[in-house]
Amino acid sequence: MAEPFRLVVGVSGASGVVYGIRLLEVLAGEPNVETHLIMSPAARQTIQLETDWDPADVEALANHRYRFGDIAASISSGSFPIDAMAVVPCSMGTLSAIALSASDNLLERAADVTLKERRRLVLAPREAPLHLGHLRLMTQVTEMGAIVCPPSPGFYTRPASLEQLIDHTVSRLLDVTGVKLSRPLSERWTGPEERRRGRNGTGPSAARAEAAAETESGFAPEPDEAADPR
Repeated sequence: MAEPFRLVVGVSGASGVVYGIRLLEVLAGEPNVETHLIMSPAARQTIQLETDWDPADVEALANHRYRFGDIAASISSGSFPIDAMAVVPCSMGTLSAIALSASDNLLERAADVTLKERRRLVLAPREAPLHLGHLRLMTQVTEMGAIVCPPSPGFYTRPASLEQLIDHTVSRLLDVTGVKLSRPLSERWTGPEERRRGRNGTGPSAARAEAAAETESGFAPEPDEAADPR
């Protein structure tokens, strides 16, 4: 039997904790993915402020859970095999500590181990606007080997709900992390031709929307012109 994909998930106290929760929800249904969760005390507070979830129920979504201050946990050592780590969302305080190899708690230590072992580390900073210090720290962690992937929603799928926007972002984060889902979480861009046929998006047919836009702009083709194969 193949070994599961071992993913360490760090959840910090940044706004946007719903991304981390949704990621854990999705992976809870994937038998070939094993999740190892570390939540900061600030993350627990943010969960209560921004969602209807109880932090204990979020923890229950993971296969393995660790205390934030347990610096001797298995994932604090490079000898413990994992495939990747994702910090979702990643506060600027956490990103700063990772950039400086602080390792003052298990989340920071696990991230530092991921980098030193040359494994994939994905950080999803949820902050705006950014000052020069933020940008320099993101450059530094990138130079160290991390992947900075802000939760930036895509609108080319024409999302009809907040849930679809969240799923699109989580899907992209999992792509970057290297996790292959058993079924797609969000629609993918397949090109303008497919979009015209209405095969992209979840709102009204792309073909109808595009035709309406052409009519409003005054550039709709004349009937004879549209029928002329030349």
